[in-house]
Amino acid sequence: MKTWQEAIFWDDRGLVPVIAQDAGTGRVLMMAWMNLEALNQTIASGEAVYWSRSRQRLWHKGEESGHVQKVRSIHLDCDGDVLLLMVEQVGGIACHTGRADCFFRVLDQQQWRESEPVLKDPSLIYGKF
Repeated sequence: MKTWQEAIFWDDRGLVPVIAQDAGTGRVLMMAWMNLEALNQTIASGEAVYWSRSRQRLWHKGEESGHVQKVRSIHLDCDGDVLLLMVEQVGGIACHTGRADCFFRVLDQQQWRESEPVLKDPSLIYGKF
């Protein structure tokens, strides 16, 4: 019998895609990656920890901005290759651009149009952007 960790299909880099969804509104906030260590830290802390491919290190969501994600539940899809985190997004901002979520561009007549407002200037969140 497989352990819960073995039920997850980790890619050849040891990563699995993760979707973060607001537990209250159902809004999809962002997509990121986790390795086993990030998942274990998420479970232990109750806050989302991801694997940053650009930084090549663990990334505690909100470590710089304060906009942490409090994890309410963790789900595995039917194929075992995507995780879904139901989260409470502290501060209401999930995106590094200062928006509520990362999916703020919509395809409109073959052009990407920004459909969501910036809630807070990123330079005020991060100090340097």
